[in-house]
Amino acid sequence: MIVSLFRKSGLILVLLLLLAGCNSQRGQDLNTIPTQAEFDPLATAQYLTQNAPPPEYRGAVAFPEVDANLNRLSGWRYLVQLEFAGVFAGTTEETFANATAEVWFNQLGSARRVLVETTGELLGREDNAFEAVRLGPDAFLVRDGVCLGTAGDDAATAADLRAGLLVGGANSAQPTGLRATINGRDAWQYRFTAADLNLPAIKLVDEGFMTLEGGEMWVSPEDNAVIRFYVNLNVSNAVIFDRQLPVTGQVLLRYDLFDIGVVPNITVPFGC
Repeated sequence: MIVSLFRKSGLILVLLLLLAGCNSQRGQDLNTIPTQAEFDPLATAQYLTQNAPPPEYRGAVAFPEVDANLNRLSGWRYLVQLEFAGVFAGTTEETFANATAEVWFNQLGSARRVLVETTGELLGREDNAFEAVRLGPDAFLVRDGVCLGTAGDDAATAADLRAGLLVGGANSAQPTGLRATINGRDAWQYRFTAADLNLPAIKLVDEGFMTLEGGEMWVSPEDNAVIRFYVNLNVSNAVIFDRQLPVTGQVLLRYDLFDIGVVPNITVPFGC
């Protein structure tokens, strides 16, 4: 059943099942050559000073999931993206994927709002989106402009989607001493290696490998939270989003946390 798949695999299968449809075969054969995705370069901040972070953040930090600790904050919004462009491994057949999620959180109201969009043959269908809202114990799901009401476990799981299950994070990152204001917060930069990364959406198979082309993590000690997490990867023979065929190409991961302390007004979706 779809519900049991949701419970086992969280965000990755929610994206596949809610957006791609459980019977879709796209991304599992080589019949279609889609348009190549275009990527923005790795963004960096304008540095303010070069100094050590607070004492407890002067050594390695661990944020295996970039959205860890956020439930302790009163309100926030984040935007997360995973983008791939390349070919099916061992072929010249091009494929791409782009999954984007925007999430709002209201601690006092026990409320979350999630907007997800995906494109790309690798994900099964192109140009799909859904909205999910949690209001305390109730959850609502809107897909293809139709409100599915309180669609049971499917709506609840969709409303609880988390960035950490899409882009992961870093098991260990070292401070660089660089400080900047990122998305309105005082943050310090941390660096990591490919071996430090936790990437739940990417699995290497049959002697596959990946190389880190660029990456940075910005942490706000005041909030004990990741404010920005950007990664550029080259992968070879990798399975992305649990699709059947491995791919080779470039992966971009982007995560930005905004509006810390701003409590959003989250209501029942239109039409529900």
